Amino acid sequence: MSHRDQFQKKFKPGAKVKAIFDFHGTSVDDLSFKKEEVLTIVKISRDPNWYQARNSKGKNGMVPANHLEDFSEKKEVKLHAMPWFHGKITREKAEELMHPPRDGTFLVRESTHFQGDYSLSVSYKNSVEHYRIIYSKNQLTVDEETYFENLFQLVEHYQKDADGLCCKLEYPLQKKGSMNVAVDSKSFIESGWAIERSKIIFTGTLASGNFGDVREGTYQDKRVAIKLLKDDDKAAQAFLAEASVMTSLKHPNLVQLLGVVLGTPLLLVMEFMSKGNLVEYLRSRGRSVVTADQLLQFSTDCAKGMAYLEKKNLVHRDLAARNILISEEDIAKVSDFGLTAAAEHMQIGKELPIRWTAPESLDTKEFTTKSDVWSFGILLWEVYSYGKVPYPRVPLADIRKFVNNNYRMEPPEGCPQFIYKLMTDCWKMNPKDRPTFQNMVSRLESVQGSIRR
Repeated sequence: MSHRDQFQKKFKPGAKVKAIFDFHGTSVDDLSFKKEEVLTIVKISRDPNWYQARNSKGKNGMVPANHLEDFSEKKEVKLHAMPWFHGKITREKAEELMHPPRDGTFLVRESTHFQGDYSLSVSYKNSVEHYRIIYSKNQLTVDEETYFENLFQLVEHYQKDADGLCCKLEYPLQKKGSMNVAVDSKSFIESGWAIERSKIIFTGTLASGNFGDVREGTYQDKRVAIKLLKDDDKAAQAFLAEASVMTSLKHPNLVQLLGVVLGTPLLLVMEFMSKGNLVEYLRSRGRSVVTADQLLQFSTDCAKGMAYLEKKNLVHRDLAARNILISEEDIAKVSDFGLTAAAEHMQIGKELPIRWTAPESLDTKEFTTKSDVWSFGILLWEVYSYGKVPYPRVPLADIRKFVNNNYRMEPPEGCPQFIYKLMTDCWKMNPKDRPTFQNMVSRLESVQGSIRR
């Protein structure tokens, strides 16, 4: 392909393009723009290196092709509900649930005989047939001929055609309680979130987590954080579920997803937060560096991010200062919200962080926005103690008894009274008595600029 053809085919009239560099026009016919600005191509010029384009204010002018790249509005990636997935139940329980029999009634469960595999139970001719679903190389199969990325795809296939089963899957037996979900990797391509692996350059390692390492790297000449999935069978679905939740969220106090690199290993590309997590930020700088105004601003930033999640009916489940990241501009942003929101559906095994978890969640293992509010009170205590571990001098095994007996932590040294009041409001035993995040944003904003050390 010639240089001319390369640009001729690059953009079409009406296409959205994004600036990858600043451009300062030298002619009255040129349209100046800033990096990241989105323009609309109006028409192709005779010179393949230039286009006529329009900016968001309606101004037209000539723009250089080598300063631009294709830009499509990204769409939310939808999760697929799996109401027929019953998790860890026995073969006998499945048969009991499917009584009285009805041809085509089905459910999917975790295999009791083959760890890591699943079982498909189908009612047919007054009995229940059980099919082993083999999990191999991040794919699922019943007959080792047709393979699927996830359970949703597998069930969808056999709902259209029996294809070797005793009958088509027609009547899903719904599980009571919380529902599991699945996500297709192709949805990320269709929605504009897929990134080519060749465009990611690794430059270092930032941390290790439940799913894998978090690396530092570059993408489009920007520093980025990259979550890299360990080679761990079914974790891929949870990883994609995290990303799918994040595609629906955009707020200045939430760490932003930039895209997903599909294939092996899976990568989540996130905005880079240069000053690390809030705990280390506070501990390393201390009272001599971090001002009272900054503490208040960090608290407000966190409350704003959580108020946005609250409005979206999303629950964080693991809100703590270690999951708050600080940008180069000292803006606090909530992180790991996608993974924790997906965890409820994906049944990710994880030890509860007792010091941060609301008492009702410790008892029931269920999480709500109000349990997040309790955790926010603990986070506030961490902020105003400059990163100390909550419940100092209280053994971990005694914390539940401590809380259930209505004992609460004392205010950290120098903590303003109204902040401590906010903490104790978050720690009401009855979740209904705790404030909303939006209420806390209002309370924190009302004293902005009035606190001094």
